[in-house]
Amino acid sequence: MEPLAECFRTHGPLVRSYLRRLVPPGEIDDLTQVVFIEVWRCRHRYDPGRSLEAWVLGIARKRAVDHLRARRPTVPLDAAGEPAGDDGREECEEVARRDLVRRALSELPAAQREAIALAYYGDLSQREISERLRVPLGTVKARTARGLHRLSTLLEAA
Repeated sequence: MEPLAECFRTHGPLVRSYLRRLVPPGEIDDLTQVVFIEVWRCRHRYDPGRSLEAWVLGIARKRAVDHLRARRPTVPLDAAGEPAGDDGREECEEVARRDLVRRALSELPAAQREAIALAYYGDLSQREISERLRVPLGTVKARTARGLHRLSTLLEAA
């Protein structure tokens, strides 16, 4: 049961934050426990090649929907209208996309990964990267182009 405790310590705050948008505050703790019981029960379904955060948040969303459907509505559905704000699906998909890009970047050679990281995350121009790394500008351009091509191939395959 130790892996479950570690998973709860690591992902519990994310699940609670996600559920805060979907269910009343007094029901978050109980629903969080339900989510992690299902994570433990269904651990054989998890694909290690995919994002654990996205898988756990997917379970949280399903359990929140089930929980809300089981409650008796206090307002007629005709009067309820559309819910305000998002339901968290976009955030869940964004976490999965970030994880996919992070994994793909980790497969690039270090020099290509560094050039791309400085350009996209460091917001540096190719000339600034060249100066920072003390390599010719053409080398930076080649590393960036090759890295982006390889990254594109890796992301398409995923």
